[in-house]
Amino acid sequence: MKLHLSDCAATEALGARLAATRPATTVVHLRGELGAGKSTLARAMLRALGVQGAIKSPTYTLVERYPLGDGREAAHLDLYRIGQSGELDFLGLDELADCVSLWLVEWPERGAGHLPAPDLLLDLETEGAGRLASLTAKSPAGSRWLQSFASETQ
Repeated sequence: MKLHLSDCAATEALGARLAATRPATTVVHLRGELGAGKSTLARAMLRALGVQGAIKSPTYTLVERYPLGDGREAAHLDLYRIGQSGELDFLGLDELADCVSLWLVEWPERGAGHLPAPDLLLDLETEGAGRLASLTAKSPAGSRWLQSFASETQ
């Protein structure tokens, strides 16, 4: 599924719509160049899921965790500064599996083999003054999510 996002508000609206239709446990891999809108979309999803207060970019911390209303957490990862995927071992991502219901992973290709498999792959690219978002289901849950998303947007 491809969507044109005319501005930042459209990117935020996409994040809110994805949050409203997401499965209970979800892994989203966000890909795109610097400035493509990955963090904007992740923040919009978290805000739509009720996260209050500051939503910090995990550029330097690599992972930020946020409580969600379901009693579980969201984990927002930014792997831009990772040189090799093995560097993720010290983050203890395996230990988060039981408490995290939403994974938002920017630059997932840098963590290959050390990340949960995606349900949704979301590619963002600059297109004129806006962005082009390509959403690809990568699991049965991701397929159901995109079907639900598509029916909500009609």
